[in-house]
Amino acid sequence: MEEIQLIVLFLFILLLLLGTGVWVGLALMGVAFVGMEMFTSRPAGDAMITTIWSSSSSWTLTALPLFIWMGEILFRSRLSEDMFKGLSPWLARLPGGLVHTNIVGCTVFAAVSGSSAATLTTVGRMAIPELRKRNYPEHLIVGTLTGAATLGLMIPPSLTLIVYGVTINESISKLFMAGILPGIVLAGMFMAYVALYSRFGKDFNPTPEPPLSFIEKLKISRFLIPVLLLITVVIGSMYSGLATATEAAAFGVIGSLLLALFQGSLTWKSFSESLMGATSTSAMIALILAGAAFLSMAMGFTGLPRALADMIGSWNLSRFELLMALLVFYIILGCFLDGISSVVLTMAVVEPMVREAGIDLIWFGIFIVVVVEMAQITPPIGFNLFVMQGITDHEMTFIAKAAIPMFLIMVLMVFVMIWFPSLATYLPDNMRALP
Repeated sequence: MEEIQLIVLFLFILLLLLGTGVWVGLALMGVAFVGMEMFTSRPAGDAMITTIWSSSSSWTLTALPLFIWMGEILFRSRLSEDMFKGLSPWLARLPGGLVHTNIVGCTVFAAVSGSSAATLTTVGRMAIPELRKRNYPEHLIVGTLTGAATLGLMIPPSLTLIVYGVTINESISKLFMAGILPGIVLAGMFMAYVALYSRFGKDFNPTPEPPLSFIEKLKISRFLIPVLLLITVVIGSMYSGLATATEAAAFGVIGSLLLALFQGSLTWKSFSESLMGATSTSAMIALILAGAAFLSMAMGFTGLPRALADMIGSWNLSRFELLMALLVFYIILGCFLDGISSVVLTMAVVEPMVREAGIDLIWFGIFIVVVVEMAQITPPIGFNLFVMQGITDHEMTFIAKAAIPMFLIMVLMVFVMIWFPSLATYLPDNMRALP
């Protein structure tokens, strides 16, 4: 029971700090500082300085601001407009029509962005007006776009996977590989839902697209060439072993700058805005990571993670029961925290449990990403809901209701991964070792 009392105390302090408006990273440091002072004999100040420096000077972490900057540059280019032009001729004839451009567009942009918010904003600004003009159901437009944008958390380069890998000291490249097949399967499940809705939804009556010949489709597809080249450079350089995740991120920044330059969208204003946007986002995530590292170290000194893992181990939960408990836990946590905060806040306690249960940490990383994707579309803190509200001016309740089917599909995806774990482990296990 002592472990439960410690957890309650730490949660009370954390919620008190967060409730008074303290930044997440500073709140984590505050909890860790109290824990060190009250329950250990080590000087809290010295421990905090050492831990923050060591966590902030990680070479692996340099991939994070680079991928963020790449997404910021592309956000200010004409990439989304070109993607819609290139994809629409091929998707218009599918059951569900151009609504599929929401899902496929988010999947493609996720492969060069890594950010859920950037994916949603970029694809949404182009797709929503076009789909409205064609009389597609508004709730279907909003729901599919809100849900599909979460693919930016899974399909590499994923900022959440980078944070997870840094937190538990796993290979970023292997985590990126592990996210490919589940990301494609989840996108396919979203598309299957759209196809079924187009068949059975009574309000689905869009304006038909004019027929195009195969040659005309190929001509329009030239708009996809720049983004496909960028994906090939970034992802291909990692999976071929030519570059680490950090080096691939540097290639991505150079490629996105060249793409914006050739499109004519690279100006000093857009360059400086992208740099400042990447700096502020990177600083926010770095502060959260530093706070989480200090909290992990403090919890290690208190012995709480191991004691909690031993306590749960004494309950003799099966792997499935443990995963179900974690699923419910992260869904509830996601109602109040964003995905990255949820990951770094809980790994100190959850990682020993997962290792004790013999669960593959690469597979578990993808499991975590699927679950925290749900946090992006669950009120009251679902970040994608706020982004979509800013784009469409809809009420939050309308957006949340429209996203419910996508949330349920993500829950189903968790069970698909449990039934077929090789979805996440096949590529990392069968491709040559990467750094």
